[in-house]
Amino acid sequence: MNRKLRMGMVGGGKDAFIGAIHRVAANIDGLIEFCCGALSINPEIAKASGKELFLPEDRTYLTYEEMINKESKMPANKRIDFITIVTPNFAHFAPAMMALDNGFNVVIEKPMTFTLEEAKQLKKKVAETGLTLCLTHTYSGYPMVKQARAMIKEGALGKIRKIYVEYAQG
Repeated sequence: MNRKLRMGMVGGGKDAFIGAIHRVAANIDGLIEFCCGALSINPEIAKASGKELFLPEDRTYLTYEEMINKESKMPANKRIDFITIVTPNFAHFAPAMMALDNGFNVVIEKPMTFTLEEAKQLKKKVAETGLTLCLTHTYSGYPMVKQARAMIKEGALGKIRKIYVEYAQG
């Protein structure tokens, strides 16, 4: 592929916690283009978020259903390659399943789903479609975590006997 991967986002508007972190992480290597989003269940916040993030008005959607339906009908040279889902935990399953049903690869922030049954359904859908479902752990993209990983791999810290990690938020 001789272009950036095109990403759409469900959730992650200006009133959200994790969306901005995902956009930063997706942009670290410069290989992903943020193209569209259904950024909030509140239409005013969705529109304002799209504007603040410089999304085209016609690609700032008010629902994930609208986004997936419209994006799936776009020509291959414009449509997104994958959808990142950064909604609250209980709202991961429905957009992920719809995205897979419509031919989109999916990235979901942990946890994958709210129930084991939903996770099994997504696993089955991935097997049926051959698409990718990527489960992310946001903190793995932080520079300090990457640095620690590299130092451990290189043996710079010697034999590791104990690890204590804190993820402060709020």
